[in-house]
Amino acid sequence: MRIHFVKNIQFTKLLKAEGRLREFNFRKLGGQQEGIFTVDVVDDRGNRILFKMQKEDSAWKIMEQPLPRWIWDNEKRLHDLIEDELQNPTASQFS
Repeated sequence: MRIHFVKNIQFTKLLKAEGRLREFNFRKLGGQQEGIFTVDVVDDRGNRILFKMQKEDSAWKIMEQPLPRWIWDNEKRLHDLIEDELQNPTASQFS
């Protein structure tokens, strides 16, 4: 029997969006090879917003879905956070 382990990539970053510091939680689906992250963040009312980002032409893009404007306005910054984490994983990740 062959066992295949897939590294779980999960991290949290703070980002100022719409005048507030917000906590964005990222989780990579399907291990290192797959190109999708799920992201969640809380809005002003405490509702959790879940969305996906997919790698397209070497850029992380929000998958088409209805989201508040402040999330769409920060798409490039979210891309930068993901790329930074993939290049320099936080010490809390296990190999």
